[in-house]
Amino acid sequence: MAACVMAPLGAQAEMLDVEKDELKFGFIKLTDMAPLAIAYELGYFEDEGLFVTLEPQANWKVLLDGVITGTLDGAHMLAGQPLAATIGYGTEAHIVTPFSMDLNGNAITVSNAVWELMKPGLEMDANGLPQHPISASALLPVIESFSAEGRPFNLGMVFPVSTHNYELRYWLAAGGVHPGYYSPEDVSGQIDAEAYLSVTPPPQMPSTLEAGTIDGYSVGEPWNQAAVFKKIGVPVITDYEIWKNNPEKVFGLTAEFVEQNPNTTIAVTKALIRAAKWLDENDNANRGEAVEILARSEYVGADAAVIANSMTG
Repeated sequence: MAACVMAPLGAQAEMLDVEKDELKFGFIKLTDMAPLAIAYELGYFEDEGLFVTLEPQANWKVLLDGVITGTLDGAHMLAGQPLAATIGYGTEAHIVTPFSMDLNGNAITVSNAVWELMKPGLEMDANGLPQHPISASALLPVIESFSAEGRPFNLGMVFPVSTHNYELRYWLAAGGVHPGYYSPEDVSGQIDAEAYLSVTPPPQMPSTLEAGTIDGYSVGEPWNQAAVFKKIGVPVITDYEIWKNNPEKVFGLTAEFVEQNPNTTIAVTKALIRAAKWLDENDNANRGEAVEILARSEYVGADAAVIANSMTG
């Protein structure tokens, strides 16, 4: 996962006369919310004259609705949410993005049972290890087996307009697995599907996989590594192998907020840029401290070893 900033590196210059100094920002418990946690914990928001509260949200829809209604001043968002909201897909609102929080950081994970069924169809290297990238064509006999037993092949993804959904659909289709169509009358995305995709909140994905409700999922970290550490699933491909350097999460605010609070918006962005620089500093020299912060229950709340592994590379 790489942080990506969209402003000059010297942007933390003089303090601005902010219009609003008490702010509440929302986030989902994922590793890529890191710039928010770091800006808060290292005092970068306070350096800009801002008193920020960070509040985890139940899911992406709740988070977006909070920003639109003003119960949240801004939030860690899926890169597709500002675009979708602005064009009126779902809830219509003009959302703007002053800061891109990261690139990539997703993977597709399948259950141990599905992995065992996939293995006979995989190409192996000289060391007997699967050759990457792994094609979704290895799922075809798995899906046929499920179908013969009268059961669907279910996959979890984060949100209809998330990169996880698009990446999962692209990977499936490229391997000859029909991921399902959308239509104006049926927005489930499951028309003529061979693999049935449905929304699952990221922190719930490992437990949902373990329960057998889904057979795999596409999600951001640390929830792929959580499946590895819990020994319940196998990540088969990263989104870097599907869409190199895709925009993943952004910081979103309403256009109305930005228009009414231009200095506040700049001050928030400056703090986030400082946090991103700190995260990337000296070849990730601060990773250990970042892992300790993110592992706290108020942020990602996952085991530190899981988070550390998810931040490697």
